[in-house]
Amino acid sequence: QVQLVESGGGLVQAGGSLRLSCAASGLTFSSYHMGWFRQAPGKEREFVASISRYGSITHYADSVKGRFTISRDNAEKMVYLQMSSARPEDTAVYYCAAGRLIVTEAGKYDYWGQGTQVIVSS
Repeated sequence: QVQLVESGGGLVQAGGSLRLSCAASGLTFSSYHMGWFRQAPGKEREFVASISRYGSITHYADSVKGRFTISRDNAEKMVYLQMSSARPEDTAVYYCAAGRLIVTEAGKYDYWGQGTQVIVSS
């Protein structure tokens, strides 16, 4: 069965950096676009970044553009989210997702991980 397992979350000070990882299994990884989403307490899940099947196209939410970088390694079936210049408002549970469409809508993704918590202290 398909599994997406996120890791790398934790506590980081404002202005600091953190790299999230997502390990995929049970699917033909290069056939799927990948996305990162996040959900803060009391808020809806929101799009953070996406990357096309072979990494040639990326999209970012305006709130993270210039600070976060999404990348993937198809040979290792991994997708990453490099977070830099972290802000307290980046605090959330971060999820990776796999889908056949490279879109920002969470409902369009087929598979989800269980999430990893990121806390940015001020």
